[in-house]
Amino acid sequence: MQANTSTTNICTRHDIMVERKKMQEHVDYWKDLSDRRIAIIFGPVLDPKGTWGIAIVEVASESEAHILGKNDPAVQAGFTFEVYPLPGAIFRK
Repeated sequence: MQANTSTTNICTRHDIMVERKKMQEHVDYWKDLSDRRIAIIFGPVLDPKGTWGIAIVEVASESEAHILGKNDPAVQAGFTFEVYPLPGAIFRK
């Protein structure tokens, strides 16, 4: 027999303000990378299963892409990231 249990997450105004600040730092970080022509494209993906973000970057090595991800304020706050190479990309003219 299983006991009935429930979990309630209560977000305080402080929690919401901290999350909003971290997300703004995340956007500012990627905007700076875009301004420096490192990030080619960055933004949210409105997946029906849950929103997530994508960034396509121009770097010399995969390790540089990992460094960019690890320096992202959202990742430092607990979000995860993955790096995948994009060989043979076709760009518009």
